[in-house]
Amino acid sequence: MRAGAALRGEWLNQQLLAAYTTWRVGGPARQIYRPADVADLGQYLAQHDPSEPLLWLGLGSNLLVRDGGFAGSVILTQGTLQGIDRSGAHSVRVEAGVPCAKVARFCARQGLAGVEFLAGIPGTLGGALAMNAGAWGGETWRYVTAVETIDRSGQLHQRSADEFTIAYRSVTAPQDEGFTVAYLSLQPGCPEQSAALIRSFLQQRNHSQPTRVASCGSVFRNPPGDYAARLIDTAGLKGYQIGGAQVSEKHANFIVNTGKATADDLESLIDYVALCVEQCHGIRLQPEVRIIGEKGHHV
Repeated sequence: MRAGAALRGEWLNQQLLAAYTTWRVGGPARQIYRPADVADLGQYLAQHDPSEPLLWLGLGSNLLVRDGGFAGSVILTQGTLQGIDRSGAHSVRVEAGVPCAKVARFCARQGLAGVEFLAGIPGTLGGALAMNAGAWGGETWRYVTAVETIDRSGQLHQRSADEFTIAYRSVTAPQDEGFTVAYLSLQPGCPEQSAALIRSFLQQRNHSQPTRVASCGSVFRNPPGDYAARLIDTAGLKGYQIGGAQVSEKHANFIVNTGKATADDLESLIDYVALCVEQCHGIRLQPEVRIIGEKGHHV
């Protein structure tokens, strides 16, 4: 860390990332920094060694941190970067740390329709931007008109949506820039109808997905014209277990931590499921979950 202006955020050293991921596994990060706001984040990055690995972490879904931990710095946006407000008649400005469910509810109350599906995504908007998260036919970037990003030197950038290449669960963005703000363009709607749609989505999720156990959300991308869950189920893998990691009995595209799973258990089961589906169906499933860090055991 280079000398510079005083930082106002929160420092955490050698913290287990298991406490910050929805799978509840993961070794230590060398350093975690929770910025006070976007300006403070810029000061932190301006002083940060640009050669050190950097991880942006929201609510920790869609992420597997290996047991050996992450030999770098983590920017933690959960509990910070929480601004959300109307920016126009049919648009909202949302900071990257706002949970997706909060975005859905805010827009519904404002009489703005389109992003009700975000209520079922267990992450922050920053994470949804990074992977074009979606559910029930909706996708995040369908509603994005512009974003603000920050680079490794702490410089802010205004970027329009057409500067990004967007695909299914994939976003190609300028290298080494993290999302700080998104501008969403929505349709006029009815608050009561949007609220009812959100309730319906959440009921569907609670009925079909394991919501009371540690998971990361969907593990694999759906292949073209098919569903990963169907392929895993018909390969006979529901309930299959390695260590404390288990293919959910409720939804085959979820892998759950039954209580004592290691990251290695989870990664081994991901690899095993992909191999079995390929042998059974001739289709190689691609993980949706990001896998980072070092293999091994933390102390």
